[in-house]
Amino acid sequence: MIVGSGLIANSLKNIDSEDHLFFASGVSNSLETKDSEFEREFTLLKNNLENNNGSKFIYFSTLSVNDLSKQESPYVLHKLRLEDYIKNNCEKYLILRIGNIVGKGGNPNTLFNFLKNQIMQDKKFVVHTKARRLLLDIDDISKFLTSSCAAVKNETINFAYPYYYDLNEIINAIEAKMEKKAQYEKSDEGDFYKVAFEETANEFFTGIQPNEYLKILTDKYI
Repeated sequence: MIVGSGLIANSLKNIDSEDHLFFASGVSNSLETKDSEFEREFTLLKNNLENNNGSKFIYFSTLSVNDLSKQESPYVLHKLRLEDYIKNNCEKYLILRIGNIVGKGGNPNTLFNFLKNQIMQDKKFVVHTKARRLLLDIDDISKFLTSSCAAVKNETINFAYPYYYDLNEIINAIEAKMEKKAQYEKSDEGDFYKVAFEETANEFFTGIQPNEYLKILTDKYI
């Protein structure tokens, strides 16, 4: 069973089964501050856990819970609250903390969508030169769940391609694919956080070089 109708939920349709309850619904905006939005997701999650027929409960969290600069943000606190609730109230679960998703459609404010739209519309934007991003092809989620997580029970896994992309690397790759130059200014700002990736996540991407993975993303989604 799949709960949700967004980018992640749609990517799971090919692996849907009665043995798993994929919870892919709720607050997607990391800048959200309304308590009502967080409570809506929490209520939906609790109801689904209560009605769970013994299936493995799979929840999609965020790698930003590792970001020390966001420990007090309402979004991160909300995600950690839900993670704790699942751990304390679910017999079989998997919490997948994911990076910056790249896919077709979805939130226009995701990194790839934002950059693509700014370049396409010749809009100027600011690039924080110290920022780094962990990217993840939306299609890799279902592949990872079936190939590496079939027997995983009651664990929290960090999942993204394990390379910290410089924003210039990403912009250059998008420019090359679109054959169009971006209009931006550089600012000596930005930060990033280190993530401890489990062996299963590292093994999933074995043999794929950073420039190769970035080309895969631009070829598929730009």
